[in-house]
Amino acid sequence: MSLSQEAGRNIGQTRRVLIVGNSGGGKSTLAQALGAKLSLPVVHLDVLFWKPGWVESERAAFRQTVAQALREPAWIMDGNFSGTWDMRMPAADTIVWINQPWPLSLWRAIHRMLTDSLGRRLDMAEGCAEKFDFKFYRCIWTWDARVRPRLEAALAEHAAAARLVRLRSDREIAEFLASAA
Repeated sequence: MSLSQEAGRNIGQTRRVLIVGNSGGGKSTLAQALGAKLSLPVVHLDVLFWKPGWVESERAAFRQTVAQALREPAWIMDGNFSGTWDMRMPAADTIVWINQPWPLSLWRAIHRMLTDSLGRRLDMAEGCAEKFDFKFYRCIWTWDARVRPRLEAALAEHAAAARLVRLRSDREIAEFLASAA
């Protein structure tokens, strides 16, 4: 049994799953599938943060909204939003880090923009249609240098009680999901 299968087998014992990783890596897709499989509510942080027209929420109000979501007894929450890691990591009993290669994540984000621009994604706030966004794509390709070290530090500081599952490929994600019970 692979590590991702073993982690999936044990996920059924959890009630609060945080999914982090680079944009385009599959966080929201895994959150939706895992939520359906485990009958847990899914919280997409993009839905909580963004207002129509890609207007950002005020930081204090966003943290308050996240704190309210964290009070629920069970959830699967996807998204990075490093300004809330200090709240979300200690509340999670399992943290799934989707650690896909950045070129794949970038390709998927661009592909999503090209193919999903007419439909509304469930993991995105109303009024935030896909668009070409060079700044967003730059964040994806610089994620390993810019965000990964901060994520690793936050995990060390805030996630000592949580089980960390690191998924590095589509195969590992599929194995994890297939074995989730």
